[in-house]
Amino acid sequence: MKQIVLLLTTMFVLVITQGCYSQNSSAQKKSAMDTSNNKKNPVYSNTDSTKVVMTDEEWKKLLSPEVYHVARQKGTERPFTSPYETSHEIGTYYCAVCGNALFKSDTKFESGCGWPSFYEPISKGSIIYAPDNTYGMQRTEVMCGRCKSHLGHVFEDGPKPTGLRYCINGVVLDFKKAQDAEKAYNAKEKEE
Repeated sequence: MKQIVLLLTTMFVLVITQGCYSQNSSAQKKSAMDTSNNKKNPVYSNTDSTKVVMTDEEWKKLLSPEVYHVARQKGTERPFTSPYETSHEIGTYYCAVCGNALFKSDTKFESGCGWPSFYEPISKGSIIYAPDNTYGMQRTEVMCGRCKSHLGHVFEDGPKPTGLRYCINGVVLDFKKAQDAEKAYNAKEKEE
């Protein structure tokens, strides 16, 4: 009986989630890939590890509505809408809210769940965890270790070596290709 209730609850959540997001998936893909708004975000940095504490009103002014909904209101993007879900490019995934490094692409795998999945964060401090008992489920929420933005959840059904599956909303991820990051690093070194 518990399994039936859990299955029905999960189906209900998926139906509600689908209905809540009537946005065009191509618009979502564009906003997930567009990091130009980070230029007007004064806390966005791929190198600064200082904790970021801001009010929801301050975040609302800086973030796109889609990113704000997921990151600050603990929302969920529609499954299978993120271009990162099936991406195989080599590089690093960062928090789209503050620029904190979260995952390396070599820890990414295709889980079939509808969201980008990883088996290990880039460092112990890059992710923080909290219990999430919403919708009658017992889950573990994962948040950015720098700005505490909601990223998704972690489950214990991932591949080796960790056995974990970090199921992450693509809209709260930025991606930088390995070659681009190396070029930027080398350019910065030459300036100094």
